[in-house]
Amino acid sequence: MELIILGVTFFGFLILGVPVAFAIGLSAICTILYEGLPVAVIFQQMMSGMNIFSFLAIPFFVFSGELMLHGGVADKIVKLAKNLVGHIRGGLGMSNVVACTLFGGVSGSPVADVSAMGAVMIPMMKKEGFDTDYAVNVTTHASLVGALMPTSHNMIIYALAAGGKVSIGALIAAGLLPAMVLMVCMLVAAYAVAVKRGYPAGKFPGWPEVFRSFAAALPGLLIVGIILTGILSGVFTATESAAVAVTYTILLTFFIYRTMTLGNFLRAAAKAVKTTGVVLLLIGVSTMFQYLMGLYEVADFAGDLMSKVSTQPWMIFLLINVILFLLGTFMDMAATILICTPIFLPIAMKAGMDPVQFGMLMLINCALGLNTPPVGTTQFVGCAIGGISVGAVMRTILPFYAALIAALMFVTYVPAFSLWLPRLLMGYKG
Repeated sequence: MELIILGVTFFGFLILGVPVAFAIGLSAICTILYEGLPVAVIFQQMMSGMNIFSFLAIPFFVFSGELMLHGGVADKIVKLAKNLVGHIRGGLGMSNVVACTLFGGVSGSPVADVSAMGAVMIPMMKKEGFDTDYAVNVTTHASLVGALMPTSHNMIIYALAAGGKVSIGALIAAGLLPAMVLMVCMLVAAYAVAVKRGYPAGKFPGWPEVFRSFAAALPGLLIVGIILTGILSGVFTATESAAVAVTYTILLTFFIYRTMTLGNFLRAAAKAVKTTGVVLLLIGVSTMFQYLMGLYEVADFAGDLMSKVSTQPWMIFLLINVILFLLGTFMDMAATILICTPIFLPIAMKAGMDPVQFGMLMLINCALGLNTPPVGTTQFVGCAIGGISVGAVMRTILPFYAALIAALMFVTYVPAFSLWLPRLLMGYKG
């Protein structure tokens, strides 16, 4: 009965339009009160969930991404991407994919990525004669690569939701190859649609111009190399790498590029504070939720239910993907990670999937949810920039969905995409 109350109240609050964090907290409170547990349990679980040293990486990575967004780094990355692939059919669409991938590497946030790249690329593509729905779909889908990059704070959230079963360093290394697979799938989709619609190709500016734009963008792109090198060499931990990222970004935007203004710095700080507060609130209330799910053995119940459908690992992985996708359509990315990891990670591990590989599966599924109504954050931002309705974009979204699902299938059923680099660079034994 307690489990029914937990589930019904949670989904009931979501249907009523209550924000996810409050829906999680209120459903946990209702269940605790019905169970007759002391109310102090609520605050104990919230504090224990948030009072973890590794969570210091979250505000630092968020702040670093906001500084990159407001510090003028995007323009240099866009120029590099346009010079590299702008001469191919549908060149601006291809440039958009590459630019979103590069900026996702330095921001680590799909929302920041679509905000920065969308503000530059969508108006530029519309001006060059590209359809608005194409410009928005390319931008919003390519920006999802940011969830897999070393600066992604969602990796930190997953590592802690996994209960110490996975190394943050291994996750950071594991995300690089899936991110490249996702970029290639998006390039194929963008090119295929461009050919079908007859979009023109741009002109190649010549290798000297490519090298000049690369030199201008390189200082911003170095943040990925600094984080990876520092963690893999043992110079600093994953948590310390986030602080290093902020320090480097401040030096870069103020003293190297000289594009950061005091007003933009304050806006970046304010947005980082707001985002961090939302994430920590989600972590606190999700810890209560996880406590109750552990108390009522939800993971065992879900595992038994799936085993009745099939005992084949490939089918179990497919079911997990479908469930995560459905949940991601109306839940925030962090909330989905925090709630679903304790449930589905043991099931996936029992079926033979490594926790690092499951982390990549989880992040891609959650990123897919960011671009799916009714809670598609990146899609809403892209549509707002493009001045087009979500319905109009959804009518032509299938090729880009297909690209994302193809990348998800590669990661789900080919472990090497997630595990090769951690094993090569870190001697990971998983």
